[in-house]
Amino acid sequence: MTSSVRKPFKIVGAGVSLPDKVLTNADLEKMVNTSDEWIVERTGIRERRIVESDVATSDLAAGALAQACGDAGLSVRDLDTIIVATSTPDTVFPSTACWTQRKLGIKGAAAFDVSAGCTGWMYALELGVALLMAGTSRRVGVCGAEVMSRVIDWTDRSTCVLFGDGAGATIIEKGDGSTGILASNWGADGNLAPILYQPAGGTQKPATAETVAAREHAVYMEGNAVFRHAVRAMSRAASLALDDAGLGPDAVDLLIPHQANIRIMEATRQRCGVSSDRLFGIVDRYGNMSAASVPVALHHARRDGRLADGSALAVTAFGTGLTWAGSVIRM
Repeated sequence: MTSSVRKPFKIVGAGVSLPDKVLTNADLEKMVNTSDEWIVERTGIRERRIVESDVATSDLAAGALAQACGDAGLSVRDLDTIIVATSTPDTVFPSTACWTQRKLGIKGAAAFDVSAGCTGWMYALELGVALLMAGTSRRVGVCGAEVMSRVIDWTDRSTCVLFGDGAGATIIEKGDGSTGILASNWGADGNLAPILYQPAGGTQKPATAETVAAREHAVYMEGNAVFRHAVRAMSRAASLALDDAGLGPDAVDLLIPHQANIRIMEATRQRCGVSSDRLFGIVDRYGNMSAASVPVALHHARRDGRLADGSALAVTAFGTGLTWAGSVIRM
């Protein structure tokens, strides 16, 4: 049975921007009380990328968008909308998308950020596709970019081993109806906001010498609660999208979950009923890049030939908020 595309769009290009600096588990052993064996067993992560001191989130976003435009045979000037999903903005205002636009040397295109944590790129994709369908935009750059290393407490072994820096971008145009989103499910539960957040720096708790000393500008995470809610939210969102698309798990050619850690990814796969050979992961190489994880994985899957024209791609994510999303995309 062929499911119809409800939200037509076409990915015409994809790109990434990944720092050259690699931080291995062996490096972390010298920084905090941990071990390569402990990290790999619990997370599947072996290394992650870390930016240099003069690199901001917008630098990575600009690099990923430029590469994606090149992949599409386009100039960055051909973009009429730029959406950047990030939890680590350059500044509170203006948006990182505007800083990205400045670094690309262009003007005129609409530019704004999406703040939905690790689900950010999927939220941004929904918005980008809606703009295409409304006729408001013709060509949208949808980017997930993070410099998580700037919001990590490097003395906390429960969180510092997890995250990495990077950006991934896709260029989307309105499709002919043969490609696009078959079905999607997204939502949030703000009651769970306190289990994963950055305590200080906003209007709830403005920055002071005391908040800096207390390391309240770093990621705070209740690991067990996050794991439990993440698996439930991702598997449910993906399963609901598959049901709505009229597809069973055997019809999925590839599953790309948010690259949080291998245990969450594997538990999500099992609950969705997708076979293990169709789970696509890059978490071992890059760690959790928050909003950048899914678009970077998508870029690698396209490059590696794991996605072909007509493939059914299931994508699912969760993030701070607690946000979630699941989509089934016909490539």
